[in-house]
Amino acid sequence: MPEMPEVETVRRGLVPHLVDTTISFVDLRRPNLRFPFPSDFEETLTGVKIQKIDRRSKYLLFRLSNGYTWMSHLGMTGVWTIGSDGSGKHDHVYFEFDDGAKTAVYTDHRRFGFMDTFLTSEESEQKWLASLGPEPLTEEFTIEILKSNLQGKRSPIKSALLDQRVVSGLGNIYVSEILFRSKISPLRTAAEVAGKSKKVGVKVQRIFEHTNQVIAEAIMVGGSTISDFRGVSGESDLGYFAQQFKVFNREGEECVTESCKGTILRIVQSGRSTFYCPKCQR
Repeated sequence: MPEMPEVETVRRGLVPHLVDTTISFVDLRRPNLRFPFPSDFEETLTGVKIQKIDRRSKYLLFRLSNGYTWMSHLGMTGVWTIGSDGSGKHDHVYFEFDDGAKTAVYTDHRRFGFMDTFLTSEESEQKWLASLGPEPLTEEFTIEILKSNLQGKRSPIKSALLDQRVVSGLGNIYVSEILFRSKISPLRTAAEVAGKSKKVGVKVQRIFEHTNQVIAEAIMVGGSTISDFRGVSGESDLGYFAQQFKVFNREGEECVTESCKGTILRIVQSGRSTFYCPKCQR
């Protein structure tokens, strides 16, 4: 599933093409993706200017001139493409714009993505966004809040960091990398990592610092090359952060830490693969 850096890469790719353009035509090729489209979806978007494209966690937020926000979640295989003719088997939503030449197409062969619209003034009440925790690289994401959100949780620290109410935007790839850099075993509970005292401990400090570090590095290089991830111009040669993986998808390989000489293991936690070095992650 595209994580926050991949969605940010898509957002940055869409901005120069779509901001300040007016949607002239919307064609829904099916009644639903993961969920049904809003009944007035085409009516809400047609003839309206896209003023800005924001992102919250893994959600793209198209700010419209009529006071609405159009939200797009990519699910596992969602792709936005600029300039496509929309003739592909899994091209489910097709848009044309006021310049008469530009098009945008949403493609999703597994249909786990979805779209919604809501009044921008009511965003704080929007069901998909209301429960999201603080996001890395923002003022809302602080060491104190991270500690508070982890404290008392009996779930493994890996599972806790994947909980979007604890930290929003993190996914399987980046949490494995964050825990490796933090030298913390994914088998530890969140409560163990956070500790019982009010004082921020070294483990939370490491997770906080490496969360911001990993996400910043991933955004800088266009995220990670994963299945079905494409840029908005159709390019697949994005995601150079994959070249920096220390543990993810490296099962059976030697740990990159020179003094360690451990072997990367893969385990399953909450139905997701976790990669870690049992020798230097404690």
